Amino acid sequence: MKDRPRARRSAPPAESLPALVLDIRAESRRWRELGNLAALRAIAGEALRAGLAVAPRRPLDGAELSLLLTDDRRIRLVNRDWRGFDKATNVLSFPAAPPERIATSPLLGDIVVAYETVAREAEAEGKSFPDHFRHLVIHGLLHLLGEDHEAEAEARRMEALEVEALARLGIADPYADAELVTEPAPSFSEHSRP
Repeated sequence: MKDRPRARRSAPPAESLPALVLDIRAESRRWRELGNLAALRAIAGEALRAGLAVAPRRPLDGAELSLLLTDDRRIRLVNRDWRGFDKATNVLSFPAAPPERIATSPLLGDIVVAYETVAREAEAEGKSFPDHFRHLVIHGLLHLLGEDHEAEAEARRMEALEVEALARLGIADPYADAELVTEPAPSFSEHSRP
C-alpha cells in the first residue's frame, strides 16, 4: 500500500461555525497608536474564525470573548498575580468555563496580548506584526477552548491546531524551525478571571 499525502481538511462552511461576541479594548497607547481599532478587530475576528474552524471543541453560539490589548508592564502584573511568573509574556488566556462546559457557557473567557512583546517577537522571528498577532489570538482561543501545552503530547497537538488554523490564513508554520516549547501549567483555577 502506498502512502498518500493526507488531504487538508476543508474549512467548515461559515454558517456551521459558532458566532462569538468579541469585546475588544486597547488599554495601551501603543495599540491605539496603530490608529485603527476596527482593523485590529477585523484581524482578531479573522484569527478567531480560523481557530474555531480547527478547534475540537465548539463554544456556544454567541458566547462572549474579551480581548484586552495591553502593554508589557500590565501583562507582567497579570502574569505575576494570576500565574506566579513575574515577567512579561506575549499572550495570556483566562477560560471562563472548564472544557466539559464550553459548549454551554455564555462566557468563553479573556485573552490578553502585550504590544511590546508581540512586536519584539515578530521582528526577531522575521514575521509581520499582524500575522504574529493572528497567531497569538488563535493560541489564546485554543486555550479558552480547553487546549493546553503543559505536557509534550498536548503541546504537539496544540501546535498542530495552530499551524492548521494559520495555514487557513495563508500564514507559514511558525514552529517549522523551532523546538517544542512548553511552559508550566497556570497556577490559577480554570474559573478564575482577571
